Amino acid sequence: MGCAHLVGGTARHIGRGARDLDPAHRRDGIAFTLLALAVVVAAREWWNLSGTAGDAVHSVVAGTFGRVGVVVPVVLVYVAVRLMRHPDRVQANSRIGIGLTAIALAVCGILQIGAGLPSTDDFAALRKAGGVVGYAVGTPLASLLTQPIAVVLLLLLAFFGVLVVTATPVNQIVPRLRGAYHRLTGRHDEVDDEDAPLVINAGHTALPETEVLPKKRRLGRRRAERAEHADEADESRLDAYEGDEAYLSAATIEAARGGAEPAADTEPTAVVAPAARRIEAPPTTSGVPRGEQPMLEGDVLYTLPSEDALAKGAPHKVRSAANDRVVEALTNVLDQFEIDAQVTGFTRGPTVTRYEVELGLGVKVERVTALSKNIAYAVASADVRILSPIPGKSAIGIEIPNTDRETVALGDVLRSSAAKRTEHPMVIGVGKDVEGGYVVANLAKMPHLLVAGATGAGKSSFVNSMIVSILMRSTPDEVRMVLVDPKRVELTIYEGIPHLITPIITNPKKAAEALEWVVREMEARYDDLAMFGFKHVDDFNVAVRAGKVKPLPGSERKIAPYPYLLVIVDELADLMMVAPRDVEASIQRITQLARAAGIHLVLATQRPSVDVVTGLIKANVPSRLAFATSSLTDSRVVLDQPGAEKLIGQGDALFLPMGAAKPMRTQGAWVSESEIHAVVEHVKKQLKPVYRQDVAVAAAKKQVDEDIGDDLDLLLQAAELVITSQFGSTSMLQRKLRVGFAKAGRLMDLLESREIVGPSEGSKAREVLVQPDDLPGTLAMLRGDSVDDGLPGDPPVAVDYFDDAEDDRAGRW
Repeated sequence: MGCAHLVGGTARHIGRGARDLDPAHRRDGIAFTLLALAVVVAAREWWNLSGTAGDAVHSVVAGTFGRVGVVVPVVLVYVAVRLMRHPDRVQANSRIGIGLTAIALAVCGILQIGAGLPSTDDFAALRKAGGVVGYAVGTPLASLLTQPIAVVLLLLLAFFGVLVVTATPVNQIVPRLRGAYHRLTGRHDEVDDEDAPLVINAGHTALPETEVLPKKRRLGRRRAERAEHADEADESRLDAYEGDEAYLSAATIEAARGGAEPAADTEPTAVVAPAARRIEAPPTTSGVPRGEQPMLEGDVLYTLPSEDALAKGAPHKVRSAANDRVVEALTNVLDQFEIDAQVTGFTRGPTVTRYEVELGLGVKVERVTALSKNIAYAVASADVRILSPIPGKSAIGIEIPNTDRETVALGDVLRSSAAKRTEHPMVIGVGKDVEGGYVVANLAKMPHLLVAGATGAGKSSFVNSMIVSILMRSTPDEVRMVLVDPKRVELTIYEGIPHLITPIITNPKKAAEALEWVVREMEARYDDLAMFGFKHVDDFNVAVRAGKVKPLPGSERKIAPYPYLLVIVDELADLMMVAPRDVEASIQRITQLARAAGIHLVLATQRPSVDVVTGLIKANVPSRLAFATSSLTDSRVVLDQPGAEKLIGQGDALFLPMGAAKPMRTQGAWVSESEIHAVVEHVKKQLKPVYRQDVAVAAAKKQVDEDIGDDLDLLLQAAELVITSQFGSTSMLQRKLRVGFAKAGRLMDLLESREIVGPSEGSKAREVLVQPDDLPGTLAMLRGDSVDDGLPGDPPVAVDYFDDAEDDRAGRW
């Protein structure tokens, strides 16, 4: 018993260790096992290894496959190498396995027929023919259909296996042979669009007829018509998505150049635009998205962070037992209410799964949408969202949260083919869509983004993912940032990165001043664009790098490319509480004009109310990202439509980029603090930040401006009336400005404190101390504008507003 316990404990310990082993090592172990088996089989089948082991190997291999056993080592080596190089290509591995199986069955059957159909009584002859496999395939076919017909059928099976292995549809045989011929002969003619392979929608899981529960009435002719025109529906859906990078998920593109395998990081995807068929993907072997390390000004080598700094996420699940239970529950609901509809498939995302329901002939869509509460009751989830219809499909979509949610890693998004398809420095990782495809967005094409959601919905996580994406893909010469963090704790981890143009701003008043600086920077950039004749900063930068833009004669200015300027406001509500008018005016000015100047604004808030996200801000910020909101009203403020109130939080969002008709449901990418620290430390070691000293510096203003408050406009009008008319009367201000007695009296007191009018003398009008000629200087003083004495030779500027030497009031201004 002691020995038994010892042996059992040892075995259990080894088993636990094997479970804790890295999955990559497990796959490599399988690959090495296949290589060892290939060596043993080759030693017997190719070089006649003698001995008991050799005879046993020959009996198994030749007895199973016959003469085909001589190619078994080649197949084993190919499978082993493929497991080592492309462990994540699960779907492609399954496809190749099916194709090789079809080829093996066909060849073994043909050898069996060619050898005269030996039986199992003569096992030696069977090993020289097609083995047991050939006997099981060839003998029944030859007995039922005669040998010539059996050979023809087996040849067709082998041909089908070759097409499956090479991922070549029948209609692509001639174009691909033509392409192979062109490559061999050195010609590079482009393939016609009609011949290029279209796309795949790997994220969709169709339910076989055997899995669909029986219905009282089948869909009949409508389903046949829908299947007949499926290609046309796919084309229309492709047209809807074409040209919008925000919708380009990590789709698998089977290139027209010989059926290239899907990328290793490919996940189940959405549809890709036909325009992407012949686009060559950028090199992805390097850890840096660009393929080469960029040189900064002064011959400084700046290395972008390695992809290894961001962790990999768990593999995406296409289907689980929970999905099957939901399909059964939905089918039961449709049966109970006697609706001629059927659940035909689903697409599983990391957070929710969209189930597709197709209606029978003559069934109203409202009959299904009216069952939202019954469906929520059946699937035991209150967060059910119904789309009628799914964009691009003649089907109703029912989005139900997964009980087994997945976390989307930012590293997977940035390593995906969707992110590597473009080298633009402003591309960020958003997350995954409902179909499991990766979603990226180009901030330069937004061009401004509003991010809103309740506390804990994932807004701060998205801001972190966005900043880390910029750090991973761009140099400080390409993108500079202004970070506004009124909460003081969200963005402090990024303090000191070289991409900052000013220290992180935590004071709301300084944030308003920084936005005013952005407006001045935008106007300066537009001055350069107008002077040198360019419409966009990208064109200006290309010309500068090419040496086509020269300073004006006599100017000592050094012209350099303008970097993109990304302004991120983490909490807009705090800014709107301190200086609503200034902030709103600056945001309106920036969002209206800054796109062509390379300046982009990201506004985030956890209080999406109308007093924070005003109409002017919404009108000029076209792209929206709504996380879970607390009410339907907040959802309408952010998206101008309902939907965000039904999100389930923790990164679940509705993404509405500029130009999109309906929002796309996504699961936001997650990046941990340790990953952020690693990326930040890497970029901080490269360069030190170079701050602009004029960003958060307020314009010189008078201390007396504080008591004016929001009455500046009225005060300016009152001063102009009093000075031009030389009549200082409170009742006049009431009549002219249409204000009450209290407001008019306050304005007169303010004018007295600035020594524009004299003190009160009972019922008499006050004495006016300023002459009409001094009106411009007085108004400038009230506005708080700085007063400059000018340069020698310039006309005098109104510094001394009064010529009366006895009343020396100029000094105080």
